[in-house]
Amino acid sequence: MKLNNVRILVKDYEKCFRFYTEKLGLEAAFNIEGCYGSFKVAEGVEGLAIFTSDLMAPVVGNVDKNQPVNCREKMMISFEVESVDETFKTLSVKGVKFINQPTDMLDWGMRVVYLRDPEENLIEFFTPLKME
Repeated sequence: MKLNNVRILVKDYEKCFRFYTEKLGLEAAFNIEGCYGSFKVAEGVEGLAIFTSDLMAPVVGNVDKNQPVNCREKMMISFEVESVDETFKTLSVKGVKFINQPTDMLDWGMRVVYLRDPEENLIEFFTPLKME
């Protein structure tokens, strides 16, 4: 078995596609406007994709169901970055709103910061702490 990607099912494809490319700066590897897009997460590696949720619902028998609201997170995308603080500054200038300030999580061995994409999916940026 081989993992192909983590796919986020979204309502507003175009808004999310712009967020991941223009705000987060991910390089699009594939784009079918209004439907499906994938992004490079490492050199030559696609690993994150978005897909219009209304197109997936009939395939899995969920046409009559709504996406859950007012619940705890069900998923999170985590990106390791060279510097959480620099990433925070760079994305803040682009208008990205963060949930918190960069924070050391000593028990986790990392410095983290969190934000949400346009459809409230949780995103983490982290940098491993140098442990002595």
